[in-house]
Amino acid sequence: MVMKDTISNKLQEAFTPESLRVIDESHLHEGHAGHQPGGETHFRVYIVSAAFKGKSRVDRHRMINSALAAELSGGVHALAIQAQAPGEG
Repeated sequence: MVMKDTISNKLQEAFTPESLRVIDESHLHEGHAGHQPGGETHFRVYIVSAAFKGKSRVDRHRMINSALAAELSGGVHALAIQAQAPGEG
């Protein structure tokens, strides 16, 4: 399974989002720290879930980082996150 699918599946299971997009942006970071041939190192996540209602931006990021702890300690070098509750933004 590719990392993008692993991230999507874990976030789906953890947060049952109304919407979720995971984008592999590794190609934008060639020559930068953490980049590896073949990509799968830099990702951007857009997620809308009721689980984030009443939570601060920092708390939302911590929740996502916790759900993806294994990936972040492994091959994923960077994760950009936009997390919202339904009705925000």
